[in-house]
Amino acid sequence: MIDPRAIIDPSAVLADDVEVGPWTVIGANVEIGSGTVISSHVVVKGPTTIGNNNRIFQFASIGEDCQDKKFAGEHTRLEIGDNNVFREGVTVHRGTVQDKGLTSIGNDNLFMAYSHVAHDAVLGNNIVVANSTAIAGHVHVGDWVILGGLTGIHQFCKIGPHSMTGAHSMVVKDIPAFVLVSGNPASSHGMNYEGLKRRGYTKDTINTLRKAYKLVFRQGNTVTQSVVELEKMVKDEPILKLLIDSLTSSTRGIVR
Repeated sequence: MIDPRAIIDPSAVLADDVEVGPWTVIGANVEIGSGTVISSHVVVKGPTTIGNNNRIFQFASIGEDCQDKKFAGEHTRLEIGDNNVFREGVTVHRGTVQDKGLTSIGNDNLFMAYSHVAHDAVLGNNIVVANSTAIAGHVHVGDWVILGGLTGIHQFCKIGPHSMTGAHSMVVKDIPAFVLVSGNPASSHGMNYEGLKRRGYTKDTINTLRKAYKLVFRQGNTVTQSVVELEKMVKDEPILKLLIDSLTSSTRGIVR
């Protein structure tokens, strides 16, 4: 299961069925769970924990020191869940002590070729990160987000669940839940209705979200005014709570 040409630090802990290809380097303080397959020419540095059934393709760099100039070799971590795919050339960096010292990735995510996850980023589940997309430090990405190819996300931004960016988008503010954005700088262009249909949301729910979108983005309301109106609707459509939470937790202002 482990190619004899791989280099694995004696302190690394690998489940019995982990596969490691030739010329891959696995460093100290790395733990890798059952069913994970690591191709050739991969570098994994610790402290890093990788869960079960992940797939890491060639030339990926997982758990490297971050690119923050303040980083001085402190003990920071990377934690990766289960069933993730990291395609060719993907880079994921550990955290910094200026935040929680942790970069965190959930489950069932796809990172396409040459995408980047910077220090202290927190990513949820079922996310698709398309080719050459760059997620900066301290960014939080919710569940079911789709980031189009060559998207750039500014540090400290929050990307709400079920939202989506078009290709070549430059995101410098927070994206509320469900919202579709594109452009440089990114601006709102409706909600990710097609994605919601694919995930089984009903026609009534989607129509309610259409009304919510107009309320927030097309009627000239402030965020505070929009939240007041949305809270009146949430009893009949609980999913609006995701939108409300993404609006009230925003610290950088929202993409309009």
